[in-house]
Order: sequence, then structure tokens, then C-alpha cells
Amino acid sequence: PPSSLPAFRSPRAPRPETMPSGPSLQTQQDWAPVVFQKAGPKGKAARSAGEVNAARRSGAAVETDRKLSAGGNKSAHSAVPNAKKLDENTEAFRHETVSHDFKMALQQARLAKRMGQAALATAVNEKQSVINEYEAGRAIPNGAIISKLNRALGVRLPRAK
Repeated sequence: PPSSLPAFRSPRAPRPETMPSGPSLQTQQDWAPVVFQKAGPKGKAARSAGEVNAARRSGAAVETDRKLSAGGNKSAHSAVPNAKKLDENTEAFRHETVSHDFKMALQQARLAKRMGQAALATAVNEKQSVINEYEAGRAIPNGAIISKLNRALGVRLPRAK
């Protein structure tokens, strides 16, 4: 059906005479500044120190409760229930290390096999520092490492503790 609109324009497209163009666009922009603000406290929390003082001066009944751990920057764990026990206990605790008999037997077994600490360490798949700590008596006994040492040296080492 013939229409009064040209063929290249959709019937829904606005007519050019109603569309603003050029400098007239700038005069129609009426942007209002938007300012975001944090919502204030509501209810009982909305009472400021000034309002509380004014109520006290006027003689009104004022009830102010402080929360148990309000304010401050304390951890929840700072109040240690056993603090007195911990303060009274002056005993020094140390880890159990290998015995003198164990470290001497380990050295003698290694030297009897004519192995260095590095060679023994590679044989048991550990670092040389681990072997050094066992021979110096500084190591904390580990059953898996001790059984590997027993197998690699072909001896039964005494109890580590």
C-alpha cells in the first residue's frame, strides 16, 4: 500500500523536525549532581553524644549501655582464661632429641661402612643436614628416618630417646 513516508525510512522512526540537533542539545541538559551518603544509624543508635547530654540536662531519664567489648581494637582471643596458670609456669619445655648413645652408634655405623654424611643422606633420600643433626644430637627423632638409617647401614641403632 502506498504511504506518505519515503521508502527508505521506517514508520517508527521519529520525524527529523522533532529531533533536536546542534547547539540546542546543550541547552536541554539539566543534569543534577548526585551525592551518595552513608545512611546514619537508626533507632537507639541515632542518639549522638550531644543529644544524650541535652536529655540529661533537661532531667529526662537517660539509659546508656556500653557493649561488652565495644571500642578498642582487641582480639576476641586476648582474654586468655589460663593466663594466671601460664604466668606461674616457669618450667622450660624442650623437644625430645636423640640420645648420646644413638648419635655415637650412628656415627660408628656410618664410618664402618666408609660412608660420608652426604652419601648416607642420598642412600636414605634425605638432606645431608638431617644426617648432621642426628649425629650432632640436635634432631627430633623420626621413626621413618631411623628405620631408613637402619636399613641403609645394615645395623640396629639403639632407641633414639
